[in-house]
Amino acid sequence: MTDFGVSVQQLNDLLSDENGHFSMPSRDFNEVYPRILLGNESVARNVKLLQQLRVTHVLNAAEGDSYMHVKTGAEYYVGTDIIYHGIPANDIDYFNLSIYFEECADFIAQALAYKGDRGKVYVHCQKGYSRSATVVVAYLMLRHKLDVRAALATEIRIHITAGFQSLWREEGDTQRHMT
Repeated sequence: MTDFGVSVQQLNDLLSDENGHFSMPSRDFNEVYPRILLGNESVARNVKLLQQLRVTHVLNAAEGDSYMHVKTGAEYYVGTDIIYHGIPANDIDYFNLSIYFEECADFIAQALAYKGDRGKVYVHCQKGYSRSATVVVAYLMLRHKLDVRAALATEIRIHITAGFQSLWREEGDTQRHMT
């Protein structure tokens, strides 16, 4: 069973300022953990910038053709030596993103281990603060055994959607640790 260690209300409290406002990213991307870049669609589509940043892997947390997705794929990066992986996550209230946590954590871990721990991964969705941020938080919790407070203490700016909140509710909204 997945266990997140905080309730939805505690999560909202962790992510908001003293006035209850959430902080959105001020840049198109940020290095939120060593060699993990988190950002939006515009950077994912800028192959030249990705190469300048020495990105070796791209994880698209919004793969698909609809208005809420980013239509790139492995073919988008052909000839760049960038390794691509995508998940068809929807940014809607009832979407269960947790079904992709292990898959994404595995990809991020492989990316970082690439060429003798010289890999760098760009994780993105459309805006860079919901699906992709959730995936990075899950990676930090799963692979680095951080609790949600520690994972969120990185440079991650996350927008808590109803779907993201429902993930916490599904887990019993209790004080437990992710294993």
